[in-house]
Amino acid sequence: MNVNYFGKKVYIGMDVHKKTYAITAICDGVIVKKATLAANSETLRTFFTNHFLGAEITCAYEAGFSGFHLQREIASWGCACLVVNPGSLEVASRDRVKTDKRDSLKIAEHIAYNRVKSIRIPDIETEGSRKLSRSRSQFVEERSRVGVQIKSKLQQLGLMRYDDDRVMSKKYIGEIESLKVSSSVKFVFQEFCSLWRRLDDQISAFDERLAEQAQVDSKIEAVYRSVPGIGPVTSRVLANELGDMSQFENEDRLFSFVALTPTENSSGEATRKGHISRQGSPRVRHALIEIAWRAILKDEALRHIHERISCRAGAKRAIIAVARRIIGRIRACFRKGEIWKLNFEHKLLAAA
Repeated sequence: MNVNYFGKKVYIGMDVHKKTYAITAICDGVIVKKATLAANSETLRTFFTNHFLGAEITCAYEAGFSGFHLQREIASWGCACLVVNPGSLEVASRDRVKTDKRDSLKIAEHIAYNRVKSIRIPDIETEGSRKLSRSRSQFVEERSRVGVQIKSKLQQLGLMRYDDDRVMSKKYIGEIESLKVSSSVKFVFQEFCSLWRRLDDQISAFDERLAEQAQVDSKIEAVYRSVPGIGPVTSRVLANELGDMSQFENEDRLFSFVALTPTENSSGEATRKGHISRQGSPRVRHALIEIAWRAILKDEALRHIHERISCRAGAKRAIIAVARRIIGRIRACFRKGEIWKLNFEHKLLAAA
């Protein structure tokens, strides 16, 4: 039996996988359709047309491996499509059953009752820029992994001193390749060293492309590079992930995105704040914490903040506070059209 959905609002939750889409549709608070489709956009479009012709469709799926191409296709059909953060979906404390159909139902219920918002959908150019800096990070991780494997073999064969804490480098690789060992062991080291060199060369190629990107993006680059502790690579990471931060209405939204919002458990007059929620971008959070450790060595005002908070809360919480202060100040620099000023807060106090 065909139901007329003309003019009605239909909310569709999708659990997206490589081969299938699990679909649950809600209209007027009632589940009206469940289905499992082949993971093909044309099949999905046909499903929308056959079952919900004339309806005002809002659908959503979780951010993940599928990226944003599906969202863009669905939007081109005239349907609203949200991409939601999986961590923002509420889960009952006793809910221990997880299936594709239950996940699609959960997403449909959240959008039907306006309990979740879409993450920001980047344009295609921005998404490509992010791929550049994110892929470089993957190559760096792979090079580190190979370096650890090389050192492990040196240790196993008694070829590494107990106090050798050197970082893997081209010079170190050259020393390893020149070791006098059996032909079999030499072959193993040559292959691993060759792999490390190849990854190192690929990282250098990424650095060149990022430098070209920075020249094109010179205005944003100038602001990020003026910040103490930010180098050419971390500058590109922040620029590609955050841009000029104009998409953030306030600092709270920014702190939430970069995963620097503290958890809170308060009741009555008691206010208890705990560790950061980590519901945001881990790559930006990690970059900001590294920047904060370097920045307190260069900016006296930031060092003072770190020392003051460390006395009562410890060094780790203090560095989180410094990272929050840094990203908040960077946003202020963009809003005012300025670059970072060293010891800015100390100068304000002195002027007062």
